[in-house]
Amino acid sequence: MSELITIGETMVSFVSSEAGYLRYAKAYEPRIAGAESNTAICVSRFGHSAAWASLLGEDEFGIFIRNSIRAEGVNTDEVGFSKEHPTGIMFKQRLYGNETSVFYYRRGSAASHMDEADVPAEAIGKARILHLSGITPALSESCLRLTDRAFSTAREKGCLISFDPNIRYKLWGSLDLRSILKRYVLDSDIVLIGLDEGQELFGSSDPRELSDLIFEQGRASRIAIKNGSGTSYAADRQQLVPIEPYPCSCVDPVGAGDAFNAGFLCGILEERSIKECGEMGACAGAMATECLGDTEGCPSRAELDKRLTGSKEIFR
Repeated sequence: MSELITIGETMVSFVSSEAGYLRYAKAYEPRIAGAESNTAICVSRFGHSAAWASLLGEDEFGIFIRNSIRAEGVNTDEVGFSKEHPTGIMFKQRLYGNETSVFYYRRGSAASHMDEADVPAEAIGKARILHLSGITPALSESCLRLTDRAFSTAREKGCLISFDPNIRYKLWGSLDLRSILKRYVLDSDIVLIGLDEGQELFGSSDPRELSDLIFEQGRASRIAIKNGSGTSYAADRQQLVPIEPYPCSCVDPVGAGDAFNAGFLCGILEERSIKECGEMGACAGAMATECLGDTEGCPSRAELDKRLTGSKEIFR
């Protein structure tokens, strides 16, 4: 039994060894990248049990991903392998002073062929939280059906649903998925949304108005409103709490939102106050930016607690 289970695609991410345009890159380092598995890895590092379900290609990249995630203590029993379709890959381009750019090669990947039959109903029934993101339904029609089935299964099993819209315009193509993602937000128990995503889905980037809209129209009991290096917010149906950003030396912002999600969800698993949940999320997200890679910067629970309490670490 895992306290949290999540479903989604993870790719091999090739990162150039030096910053600059990829046209000049001479060497790459393989890492793993997937919003849902990132969250599961961070939850595991924070001392809670997590499971990740997906479909990988029966190839070397698929084995690399499965082994890497399993090595982090995440349960991968619900991961399948496809003989017909490959593991997805992506490349990251880092330019100094600019947002990290990503180039996807995931069309037709094994994960994009997941459907409602791949929903791990029994595992969901044993978990306390099912975490999903808006990336999965954007992959294909069959992945949209998978997401719908995962929501209904969680409802049947009495499992809380956590949802992060995680808007990725590069996956939308000519489609407009705003109404679909808005529906998922309103049908979730825990909402993890960016302030900019609030504007996109609900027409508001005012934290109070946004949280009120989600509470009034949906079933959420807790909301995290993420805001990058600015003030974030944590809310329940009684209060909206501003969460000031934690100081950090940002190297790579990719994966910060997933670490925030993990910290916030672990706070819920530990039945902490909404303010403490927000602080755990904000601190985890800040620390995750201090290394290259989606999860390499995510701290251990001991490191997270030290930063939260302001304890000084003795290095020598």
